[in-house]
Amino acid sequence: MAFFERLRAGLDKTRKNFTDKIAALVSGSAAINEDFYEELEALLVMADVGVNTTGKLIEAIRAAVKRREVTEPDQVLPFLRAYVSERLGEGVARTKISGTPTVILVVGVNGVGKTTTIGKLGHYYSLLGYKVMFAAADTFRAAAADQLAIWGERAKATVVRQAEGSDPAAVVFDALQSAKAKQADILFIDTAGRLQNKANLMEELRKIHRVIKREIPDAPHETLLVLDATTGQNALNQAKVFQEVADVSGVVLTKLDGTAKGGIVVAIKEEIGIPVKWIGVGEGVMDFRPFEPEEFVKALFDKE
Repeated sequence: MAFFERLRAGLDKTRKNFTDKIAALVSGSAAINEDFYEELEALLVMADVGVNTTGKLIEAIRAAVKRREVTEPDQVLPFLRAYVSERLGEGVARTKISGTPTVILVVGVNGVGKTTTIGKLGHYYSLLGYKVMFAAADTFRAAAADQLAIWGERAKATVVRQAEGSDPAAVVFDALQSAKAKQADILFIDTAGRLQNKANLMEELRKIHRVIKREIPDAPHETLLVLDATTGQNALNQAKVFQEVADVSGVVLTKLDGTAKGGIVVAIKEEIGIPVKWIGVGEGVMDFRPFEPEEFVKALFDKE
């Protein structure tokens, strides 16, 4: 199955919760009035588009109606499609692999699939011919380094690790030295995801940043935040916290295939201003790809 078909199948629950319900509202409405706006607002919020983003979408429709760009209910869904497509497409830039090594810091709470994401990212770039390394800097979660080592074998990536409970910054230092010595193209750094104490998380990430900057002044070249799509608005809250403690440049959204809350993609971009750069729509390595806004919008809005 081609990735677009997997994406479309993965978004089935979201499409039923989002597009199909809006289409039913549109077909059952005779005019765009306050009742219509209220029902549409409720549908958008339930699809985890977010309260603030929903407000922006409703205001955009109101403005389009005022300008006479939208005059009938059946024009609302095409308008939303175009609006979402434009907003998601803004500021999305692919990760540039240049220099030796390109350092990619991966952050996120425990349980979102951070280590698995690093494994899949490594596998993706390994298939493209890049020399990949992993730094197992999540030294607090039991067996995190072992899990990364398994992915390292699959991705043909060298894994730099230390004993459980070691200083994460020391692991990062060793990994940077090794990556430079072995002329790796990409170094992915796994990090702990403890949110119980934001101050500790912030200090740990600052220490890792200091080590990276000392060794490679223009790194990290990318900081990716891994979020679980099934958590909906909770993912948005996590994004806000990590935006405060780390210079997040892109989001990796996992488990889009298991949720009716795919509207969170729009909320993340609209409310946090961070582009979604990678998505996962299944367990397999081929179910994980760079995020293509137009493909996503097509799979969400368009009929077969």
